[in-house]
Amino acid sequence: MALFGGIEAGGTKFVCAVGTGPDDIRAEIRIPTETPDITMGQAIAFFQEQRTQRDIAAIGVASFGPVDPDPGSPTFGYITNTPKPGWPHTPVVPLLKEAFDMPIGFDTDVNVAALGERRWGAAQEVDTFVYLTIGTGIGGGGMVNGNLLHGLLHPEMGHMFVPHNRERDPFPGVCPFHADCWEGLANGPALEARWGQPGETLPPHHEAWALEAHYLALGVANIMMVLSPQLVVMGGGVMEREHIFPLVRQEVKTLLNDYIQSPTTTDALDKYIVPPALGGRAGVLGAIALAQRAWQIDHDRL
Repeated sequence: MALFGGIEAGGTKFVCAVGTGPDDIRAEIRIPTETPDITMGQAIAFFQEQRTQRDIAAIGVASFGPVDPDPGSPTFGYITNTPKPGWPHTPVVPLLKEAFDMPIGFDTDVNVAALGERRWGAAQEVDTFVYLTIGTGIGGGGMVNGNLLHGLLHPEMGHMFVPHNRERDPFPGVCPFHADCWEGLANGPALEARWGQPGETLPPHHEAWALEAHYLALGVANIMMVLSPQLVVMGGGVMEREHIFPLVRQEVKTLLNDYIQSPTTTDALDKYIVPPALGGRAGVLGAIALAQRAWQIDHDRL
């Protein structure tokens, strides 16, 4: 049986795996994200070694961004103008194509995590939903009618502009591009910079969490108004604090003010705003699902 490779290309680490799904991972490795030459070289070496033992049919890549996900573009498969030092304009897919004669799937880390949740996780019963990650940054991806979200480029939900009450919160924000966009006000580094300590060290009743939940709910409510998702999946390091979900749900309910009339949003927000069922493995498993999709597209073309 053919196996598939997955790469979750993160800003701090790359996770590379070979398998067919959550219950069938044959090999896995974690690589610190250093320079592109070092990190991509180690990822390629991992799959080259695996190919001496196993038949790998395709590789999928879930990448931090911004990226170029348009197969018709001359820079398809590139990480583009990322603020991560050394990584702007890195040709991820061309490097893999040079090493492997096989289909390569490529998309944003959040879109691919959404694909994983749709295939094996929390979103199996819906076809229009969003996946949000709240961590070092804020990213959003998802599906509309079963198709991953693309357009001009790809969604940049973390950089939407949300109301900033400077009397309540004089913090200027940490986004190097927009200062107090959603990411700049509510990502993990913003929590630490605003309160002087990492979010994971703040106790559940600290005032930080009410403010954090307010900002997160503003973004979620905006997304609900624009995309009308059937489900909102929220992952990432900040959302690992269990007490944050009830706070966000209550803030969303307050902000909506009964405007969206749906039994899901009025009576079952605990089933509407949920953590990823795949946990921290949504990215790499989604990359395997993306590889399977790339192989199928290539197979149908032949």
